Amino acid sequence: MSNILLGMGNPLLDISAVVEQDILDKYDLQLNNAILAEEKHNPLYKEMVDKYPVEYIAGGATQNSIRVCQWMLKTKGATTFIGCIGEDDFGTQMTNACQADGVTTKYMIDKSTPTGTCGVLVKDGERSLIAALNAANNYKFEHLQEAENWKIVEDAKFYYSAGFFLTVSPDSMMAVAKHSAENNKCYMMNLSAPFLMQVPPFLEAMMNTLPYVDVLFGNESEAVTFAESQKWEGITDVAEIALKISQMPKASDHCTRTVVFTQGADATIVAKDGKVTKYDVIKLAKEDLVDTNGAGDAFVGGFLSQFVHGKELADCCKGGNYAANAIIQQSGCKCPGESNFSC
Repeated sequence: MSNILLGMGNPLLDISAVVEQDILDKYDLQLNNAILAEEKHNPLYKEMVDKYPVEYIAGGATQNSIRVCQWMLKTKGATTFIGCIGEDDFGTQMTNACQADGVTTKYMIDKSTPTGTCGVLVKDGERSLIAALNAANNYKFEHLQEAENWKIVEDAKFYYSAGFFLTVSPDSMMAVAKHSAENNKCYMMNLSAPFLMQVPPFLEAMMNTLPYVDVLFGNESEAVTFAESQKWEGITDVAEIALKISQMPKASDHCTRTVVFTQGADATIVAKDGKVTKYDVIKLAKEDLVDTNGAGDAFVGGFLSQFVHGKELADCCKGGNYAANAIIQQSGCKCPGESNFSC
């Protein structure tokens, strides 16, 4: 099972630290949120390193999901990741980490820009993410079009991108999405963050891509923001939103759309074929919760590890919940030991 799943996204090296409220207030950061860094945030990363013990972890939403999926699939080379990094130590660290996990990487190398980083500020087990994309922001469609890279697209059967990649290379996402639809494959995307549905160019790119999306992931706040972006007045129920999105037009009819929304410690909502099903998550004692950073990414990775095998949605959600439960008991999105998941 070589290269069955291709992920495309923004590879970032996470700089993670447990912080105090003052640094969140200083940089106007909210817990359970993700934003792109602005000029005012430039001093943040050095301040984190100076004030707190930090940990460096290979990250970026899509890359996290692919690494977790690979951890559960166990077959080396089953997954491939494409994105852009710099020619620097951070880029080398990231490449080595993914290869050690068994993920095949096909990075575009930007020699003039440093590898992207993401500040992960953790307080009381919740996280605030602030991404400085740097080289990740410079991915070019031309790299995907190179013969050896497009062959990876042709060989894969499943595709996944976090919505964050819409801010970088929507043409790459669209090309793969169209290929998937034309060849009866499966294209999957994540809503990723509320700002993607609040900034008009990003929302436009998302809505252009959505007809090609066979499986859509997100969380409860992203679901509500999506409903607001569509002017679905008065609709705030996550299950109802999931159902409405599942019934929005698709570019191909080889399968109906599945919508999967996580809700933290509450049940995961799955909408498909006019029906909504809820799947309970694994309960975890508060004292065992270390860090929610990467929980959503891990859920997707676990879900995909079963989905690419053709498992039922209930089993896919079990895989997702297993992975998320394992990750939140670690600091950062790191896979603990060997997966022992079984349906």
